[in-house]
Amino acid sequence: MAHKKAAGSTRNGRDSAGRRLGVKLFGGEMAIPGNIIIRQRGTQVYAGDGVGMGKDHTLFALVGGAVVFTKRNNRKYVTVQPVESTGAV
Repeated sequence: MAHKKAAGSTRNGRDSAGRRLGVKLFGGEMAIPGNIIIRQRGTQVYAGDGVGMGKDHTLFALVGGAVVFTKRNNRKYVTVQPVESTGAV
């Protein structure tokens, strides 16, 4: 029996923590202003109406409403469509 670990195994075993990227609010979900919709590296998805983009390309809601994903001109867009209030009190 070997009394020492195999040489390779002691050099392995490290990794960086996940960055928690991805879609945080999916299509059809309700957003309130300031909600993060997508965390991304680069512009995989572009900001549409009612959506702002942070300096790290995070997409967030500027208005309250339903999250909608669309595709046009070979680009993915996310928009927030405000919900019409019925006027009932």
